Amino acid sequence: MAGIHTISINTDKTPNTMTLKNKTLAEFFGTFWLVFGGCGSAVLAAMFLTTGDSPVQLGIGFVGVSLAFGLTVMTMAYAIGHISGCHLNPAVTVGLVVAGRHPKSEAIPYIIAQVLGGLAGAGVLYLIASGKSGFDASAGFASNGFGDLSPGKYSMVAALVAEIVLTFFFLLIILGATDKRAPQGFAPIAIGLGLTLIHLIGIPVTNLSVNPARSTAPALFAGGAFISQLWLFWLAPIAGAALAGIVYPFISGSKDKA
Repeated sequence: MAGIHTISINTDKTPNTMTLKNKTLAEFFGTFWLVFGGCGSAVLAAMFLTTGDSPVQLGIGFVGVSLAFGLTVMTMAYAIGHISGCHLNPAVTVGLVVAGRHPKSEAIPYIIAQVLGGLAGAGVLYLIASGKSGFDASAGFASNGFGDLSPGKYSMVAALVAEIVLTFFFLLIILGATDKRAPQGFAPIAIGLGLTLIHLIGIPVTNLSVNPARSTAPALFAGGAFISQLWLFWLAPIAGAALAGIVYPFISGSKDKA
C-alpha cells in the first residue's frame, strides 16, 4: 500500500515502466489478498472454540485480526510495490494523487481494480465460510458498521471521526515512509505495522475500514443495513486520505511529483 516512491523495494533501481494493465492486475490481486486475508482472519479465525465438555477458545481475537490486516499489506508491498505501488485502497490512491505522488489519470482504473479484487477475495472467502453448518453472512461477514452494526455500538459521529482520523494518520505513515528521504526498503514494514495499530484502535468502533474497497466487498455479501451504511466507509476514508495528502507536503517541506 505504498505510494509511487516505494521504489525502495525495487532493488535493481530501474524506473517503474509497468503498463497500466500490469498495475491494475497487481492492484486486483493485492486487494484480493487484503480482503481474503484480513476479513478471512475475522470470519474464520477470530473465534474458534474446541469441542468437548470444556470448550477452549483458540481464536486469534482482535489482536490477531489486526495483525492479519497488517501482514497482508506488508507482504503485498514487497510482492507488488515495484509494479503498482501497492495501494490496495481507493482512499490511498486518492491521498497519493492529492499529494502529487500518483498520476491522476490512473486513479479511476486503480479504484475499479481494487473494488473488483476485493469482491473476488470476499467471494472466495464466502465459498469457504459457507462450507460450515450454521454460517450466516447476514450476521456481518467482517463488514463495517456504526450504531447497532458497530462491534461496540458506537454512534455514526464516532464512526465518522474515527475513520477520518485513522485514515489521515495511515496516509501520513505511507507518505512519510515512502518519501525519497526516508530509509530505503523499510516502508512496507512501517505501513504494515501502521495498519495493525489502527486496527487495534478502530475494530471496536467500526470493525475498522479506512478502505472503501475492503468495506464494499463483505457488505455486498452481508446485505441489508451493511449496504445502507457503506456511504460512511467511502466518505470518511477518502476525506481523511485527501486531508493527509494536503498536510504532508507542508510537514515535509517538499511536494514530490508523480
